[in-house]
Amino acid sequence: MTVVIITGAAQGIGRRTAELFAAAGYALALLDLKPCPPLPNADTLALTGDLTDESFIASSIAAIHQRFGSIDVLVNNAGISNIAPAETIEASTFRHVLEVNLVAPFLLSRDAGAIMLQQRSGSIINIASIAGLFGIADRAAYNASKHGLIGLTRTLAAEWGGRGVRVNAVCPGWVKTEMDHADQARGTYTDADITDRIPMARFATPDDIARAVLFLADPTQSSFINGHTLTVDGGWIADASWQSLRLSHR
Repeated sequence: MTVVIITGAAQGIGRRTAELFAAAGYALALLDLKPCPPLPNADTLALTGDLTDESFIASSIAAIHQRFGSIDVLVNNAGISNIAPAETIEASTFRHVLEVNLVAPFLLSRDAGAIMLQQRSGSIINIASIAGLFGIADRAAYNASKHGLIGLTRTLAAEWGGRGVRVNAVCPGWVKTEMDHADQARGTYTDADITDRIPMARFATPDDIARAVLFLADPTQSSFINGHTLTVDGGWIADASWQSLRLSHR
C-alpha cells in the first residue's frame, strides 16, 4: 500500500489530485481547513484543521503514520492568495500568507520527511507557482511565499536525495479553481488578461496540474527527478513576445 498526504484536498487542485491518486490505488490522507468530501472506494483518512497550527501538523502526521504504517508521498498543495499593492499590505497579512504557503509546507515536509528518511524512500511535491519564478505586481506576499517554497524544494532535494527522498515542485500558471473565481470577483483581472498571455490560449485545469503531481510521485516514471521545478503553464514563461506579436500567431 502506497500512502499519499494531500493538503488543501477539499477543492480545486487538491481535490482533483486526490481523485487521481485514489484511481491509481493509493491510500489517502487528506488535510484541509474544511471537511473533505468522501472519495468512493478509496482507503481514506480525512483530517480537518488549521495548517498554521504546528500541533495540528504534528498530530496529523502521527495519526497518518499510525493508521497506515508508512508515508510515501506528500503533496503540499494548500495555499492562499493575496492581491494588494505592496505599500498597503499589513505585516500580519504578509506573515499569514507565509505561514500558510511556506511555513506549513516546511513543517509538513520536516515531520513527514523524517518518516520517509527512516524508510529511505519517499517523494515530496510542493505546489508552487509561476509567481515563484518571477515578479507579478500586487502580489508581494504570495510571490515571496512561492519563491521561498521553490528555494525550500531545492534545499530539501539537496539534503535528502542521497537518502532516498525526492523533493520537487510544480509551478502552475493560472488555473480555473475556486481561488481564481474569488480573485477575479475583486475585479483585478479578466479571463482575457490571462488567455491572451498564454500561448496555449486557455487556463490550466486542476486535472493538468494533478497529472503532473502524479508523475512526480511515481518512482517508476520519475525516479531520477529531484530538485526540479516543473512549470505547467501553457508556455507562459517561455513566451517573451509583445502582445500584438503573440496574438498574431493565434
